[in-house]
Amino acid sequence: MSEKPDLSIVPPGSPDGDGRRARSERSRAQIVDAMLSLVSGGNMDPSAASVAGEAGVGLRTVFRHFEDMDGLYREMTSRLEAEILPVVMTPWESPDWRGRLRELVSRRAGIYERIMPIKVAANLRRFQSDWLMHDYKRFLTMERGGLYGLLSEQVREDENLFAALEMVTAFQTWRRMRQDQGLDPAQAEAVMSRTVEALIAGVE
Repeated sequence: MSEKPDLSIVPPGSPDGDGRRARSERSRAQIVDAMLSLVSGGNMDPSAASVAGEAGVGLRTVFRHFEDMDGLYREMTSRLEAEILPVVMTPWESPDWRGRLRELVSRRAGIYERIMPIKVAANLRRFQSDWLMHDYKRFLTMERGGLYGLLSEQVREDENLFAALEMVTAFQTWRRMRQDQGLDPAQAEAVMSRTVEALIAGVE
């Protein structure tokens, strides 16, 4: 009796190989979509089993694509970063730092609202994951650098003022306003904008 061929070994570029690769990519995207759906729906700590169920695949399929849950968070984060990068990289329209600071508030409001469920879920797990803790600190560094780079030298040198502006325009402030205070996105942006304007009033 002849042995069955090993279908896992397919010559690169063959129709079977291309089809299998396409199915694998679709399955991987389906798993990430399921994770995003669960988190966006309020499940802040989805298990691999719940992700598999949402995706309509077996648990073994999840771990065939992702070694652990950190891998799934990495993929989810990469997808979101690719989505928001064009917004982050858009040149400022205003020629002065005040106008650019106002633009930053508006941009961050949109970005924070988009990433909020995923950031909250990741932040809950960061004490159990070195990678998520590193990503959390990386995000803080990006927030701080983005703000620092557009301010005047006078504002940068005022440590208390800079710290206040950093706090007001931070993701954690947005999360508090949206989740703890129950403000809608427009209200949260208005509060952030008003606070920023009060802080820089009288600054040259």
